[in-house]
Amino acid sequence: MLNKIHSSAIGLFVAFSVSAAQANIIQPPVLNTSLIQGALVYGKIPPNSTLKKSGKTLKTTPDGGFVFGLDREHDEILTLAVSHNGEEATFKYHVLQRQYRTQSIKGVAQKYVTPPQSRLDRIANENKQVKAARQQFTPHTHYLQAPLMPAKGRITGVYGSQRIFNGTPKRPHYGLDIAAPVGTPIVAPFDGVVSLAHANMYYSGGTLIIDHGMGVSSTFIHLDRIHVKKGDAIKQGQQIANMGATGRVTGPHLDWRINWFNTRLDPALLFTHLPSEIK
Repeated sequence: MLNKIHSSAIGLFVAFSVSAAQANIIQPPVLNTSLIQGALVYGKIPPNSTLKKSGKTLKTTPDGGFVFGLDREHDEILTLAVSHNGEEATFKYHVLQRQYRTQSIKGVAQKYVTPPQSRLDRIANENKQVKAARQQFTPHTHYLQAPLMPAKGRITGVYGSQRIFNGTPKRPHYGLDIAAPVGTPIVAPFDGVVSLAHANMYYSGGTLIIDHGMGVSSTFIHLDRIHVKKGDAIKQGQQIANMGATGRVTGPHLDWRINWFNTRLDPALLFTHLPSEIK
């Protein structure tokens, strides 16, 4: 067993051990993203290799491309293992830990803070639809496009923050909120295929999910109008909906979310700089 410490290409430290013979050491995966809680991580390994994240085998493209997500509370250590030609190397990376802010919101209708018993079946059914849409796998790699911001407006909510509705702490927020008038156009940040289009879900109102490939999807909620339907192929920059104030909201805005399957990620990390207002 050969143990080494190296500096990664993204400026974070990576410690790895190699089980292959020294003359045939497997190189670490090439990563194109900083490792931070909430990040969408993508890169490459040699073709015909296998990649495991924390012991779970990931699907790769024919040329060795891969993608995965780091959730809001991901551990400080990320373990990746690459297998090639019967040999395996294990790589351990440091994941930057974040601190999240708390946001208090008053004036939310009590039925949305604590839904009535009569609505629980509806909520469970809608949650099942969303989960199924995010679980699907297609071989596309549209998430590699340079992303577009889906709407213009003021940033009013960020990923990871915990909201307190009417004094009741709720689970953390997992999207990027962009506030603007009802009817503001919303466009696709990447190419993709619509995996869910629902006019009025209990919590999220008008809800749209677009699959960008390899388990990566965008979710757009609180929509006023949806201009596409399930199965439609979408081009980057295409108008897909209009901003609304549907579902559990205190005003019109878009809640844009990025997922890797059911791992919730931070859309803001797709951009190198995010102003407080998008024009």
